[in-house]
Amino acid sequence: MKSHLGRRAFSAMELHTLFNGYIYADERQKREQPKHWHFWLPLIAYYTGAYSDEIGSLNLSDIIKKDGVHCFSFTTHGKIRHRLIPIHTALWQAGLEDYIKHVIDEQHARLLYDLPSKSGRYSEKVRIWFSGEGERLGYLQKCDLPSIDQQGQKTAISSLRLNFEQQIRIAALQRANKSAFYYLLGLKDEVLTAPPQFAILKQVVAPIRVINNNVHWQRFLARHH
Repeated sequence: MKSHLGRRAFSAMELHTLFNGYIYADERQKREQPKHWHFWLPLIAYYTGAYSDEIGSLNLSDIIKKDGVHCFSFTTHGKIRHRLIPIHTALWQAGLEDYIKHVIDEQHARLLYDLPSKSGRYSEKVRIWFSGEGERLGYLQKCDLPSIDQQGQKTAISSLRLNFEQQIRIAALQRANKSAFYYLLGLKDEVLTAPPQFAILKQVVAPIRVINNNVHWQRFLARHH
């Protein structure tokens, strides 16, 4: 049943709803068991276009500075190529530096240390939390968003990669730099022999639209019942 369903990016209104949902607001839900990764993974997915397994696998050592630009170093075992993606300003504004200090203080090596793996993968746990399973509601449903629309198209956590793709395509075209688009998505480009300059990559990532300026990790921690 699921294999024939197309997948689409989130609309602007859906993104607004997701990033103003209870995770990014001031109240916890009843019986909610908040995890740090609930806050960070959708944000990192939106601003980097990375898949859940790639984000879940990030270690602190994968946050590097290249040519003066702070980047995530993403590695995957699939068809997607290894790539360095500049860290969007919005992630720093959301408290990433404070969170990194917290991870160091807790003596963890992995950035999203409280995201468990299942059979060596992180995507299954993320999928169930985000999209639900059976009678269990996911974050989508709790935000009153359907996982399948009237046209039979599906939205999931990986839809955030499509939102990233849409936005960097425009930014790369405006800069006449198709190679940057291919590189940031980890796609094969026969013309691409070396990574584009990181200053260019930062320029392509920078225009990604900030959905909610009030998102902050400390706010997530301070939520009250």
